[in-house]
Amino acid sequence: MVTPRRLALAFACAAALAWVSAAASVAQAKLPAIPTGWPHTLQLGLADGPGGAKALRKSVPLGFRYQYLAAGVNTGKGWATWNSGGTFVDMYVRESAHAHVTPVFSYYMIRQSLPGSNDSDEPHAVLSNLTNPSTMRAWFDDVKLFMQRAGRFPKTKVVLQVEPDMWGYGEHAAHGDDASTVTASVASSGSPDAAGLPNNLSGLARAVVRLRGRLAPNVVLAYHASDWGTGVDLFVNDPSASQTDKLAAKAARFYRSLHAHFDLTFTDWSDRDAAFKRIIYGTGPEAWWSSADLSRAVRFIGGYSRAAHQRVVVWQIPLGNTLMRAMDDSWDHYQDNHVQWLLGHDGRKHLASLAKAGALAFLFGGGADGTTCACDNRGDGVTNPPPITGNDRASYSADDDGGYFRHQARAYYHAGALRLP
Repeated sequence: MVTPRRLALAFACAAALAWVSAAASVAQAKLPAIPTGWPHTLQLGLADGPGGAKALRKSVPLGFRYQYLAAGVNTGKGWATWNSGGTFVDMYVRESAHAHVTPVFSYYMIRQSLPGSNDSDEPHAVLSNLTNPSTMRAWFDDVKLFMQRAGRFPKTKVVLQVEPDMWGYGEHAAHGDDASTVTASVASSGSPDAAGLPNNLSGLARAVVRLRGRLAPNVVLAYHASDWGTGVDLFVNDPSASQTDKLAAKAARFYRSLHAHFDLTFTDWSDRDAAFKRIIYGTGPEAWWSSADLSRAVRFIGGYSRAAHQRVVVWQIPLGNTLMRAMDDSWDHYQDNHVQWLLGHDGRKHLASLAKAGALAFLFGGGADGTTCACDNRGDGVTNPPPITGNDRASYSADDDGGYFRHQARAYYHAGALRLP
């Protein structure tokens, strides 16, 4: 029987060669500039809720922590209602600054806004909400409120990742990789902050950049590039090296067609542990990343970064591992191999290859309830159940991943964060 751990070990040697080859292929062209005020070392980050900054920073000196802003702009439940007047942002920024960690907000609102939130077809829901003047007026007002709150901290860098997935659905719907062919209610929304801008995704992007420039120059604005927006999923469809280069160029063309300058780009690899996908969703063995997947990831980031003139942050990386006894493939304890590849035995070499490709930071966290957490999510304490796949290391802590992420992140920083090229 081929276990997940044996798969991970089998891929290790091949992965090293694949990473080197992929990195070499993208290292020739000049990298785009690092955003102003961004750290000049490769940083790690973790999903972290309100009130957690001090404890997080004490446990490991991460550079970033991130928090979703969600629940829709016109539902009465959106982030602006979590604390009076949108002061949830103030609270999160303030405690992050006091703990010397940069706050990141993942602004995920358009999917959960009305009327599209009632539509089970997610791409259709997103694209139809974009064309609804009432919804988009509320959306622009909501983005404006964020900028007003974040702008109250002019000496603190605040990162805003704008609508993960939305741009991918837009790219998939576009003609000729042109964002102006995707309709969105911008000027027609009646928002004074969007006046005079075209009613398409390019106009929407320019409105967001306009709001940032006017209200919150301290905000680092991040676009989100979903590889599947090209119509080909890098990690399901397994494109060749030359095809991956073409997909990276295609994604960059769509970004450039926005005619709006974001400071950097976020992308995501997989937001759910491989074992979670297999057990909960019935996904096949492709849920486990191979050396070829890693090679494609490096190649895509390198091609996109140079063609789009954007450095890249990899976001919402699953936290499972195949080493610790706590990883018994139960709820909150699912196995995966991303953390090992990035922070394990050869992790420093892999991180260096990704940095040469254009990556700036790696932010970890699951994208669904039940995925592995670098925390004791259910309060079940230090867990050392019998190994299931040779995962025989005793837990370092009560964290659901056996404490592996924090242990390895501390080791990374202890050795010295890598200098960005």
